[in-house]
Amino acid sequence: MMPEISLNILDVAENSVRAGADLIRITVSVKPEDDTLTVIIADDGCGMTEEQERQVTDPFYTTRTTRRVGLGVPFFKQAAEGTGGSFRIESEKGKGTTVTAVFGLSHIDRMPLGDISSTIHTLIVFNEKIDFVYTYGYDGRNFTLDTREMREILGKDVSFAGPEVSSFIREYLETNKAETDGGADI
Repeated sequence: MMPEISLNILDVAENSVRAGADLIRITVSVKPEDDTLTVIIADDGCGMTEEQERQVTDPFYTTRTTRRVGLGVPFFKQAAEGTGGSFRIESEKGKGTTVTAVFGLSHIDRMPLGDISSTIHTLIVFNEKIDFVYTYGYDGRNFTLDTREMREILGKDVSFAGPEVSSFIREYLETNKAETDGGADI
C-alpha cells in the first residue's frame, strides 16, 4: 500500500494520462464536520468497457503489457474502505473515467494526504500537453488551479516545465493550500 493518499492520486492520474486524456480534473475535499476526505479524479480519456470497469479493482487484472498485476487501484480502494469510507469507479468507453474515494478523516488507519502540492505540480510539469483542473477544499473554503486559464494568460507556447513557470506553479499550489486549510495536518 502507498504511504500517502497523494501518491495514490498520482498513480490514478497517470492511468488517465495513459488513457489519452486531454483534461484531468482532480478534486480533494476535506470536510471536518462530516469527518470525510474525498478525492475525485475525472478524465476524458478512452474510458473502459463494462468488463474492464468490473475488473479494475482486481489486483490480478491490468491492461498494461509490462507486468501482470495492477495494484494501484485495488490499494486505493482498500485504503478508502479501510477507513469506513467508500470507493467508486464510473467509466464509459470513449468518454472517460471518474474515480471517487471517500476516506474517514479521523479514522486511525487513514494514511496522511501527503505532499499534494508536489503531486499536482509533478503532474502538470511532466504532462504539458494535458490540461489539469485541480480544486482543493477545506471546511468550505477552496481554491482552483486550471491550466487552461494559465495557458490563456501565459500563451500556448510557454512551457510549464520552464524554471520560472514551474516555480510559480509550485508556490501557487503551496500558498493557496496553506491559506485554504490554515496549515492543517491532514
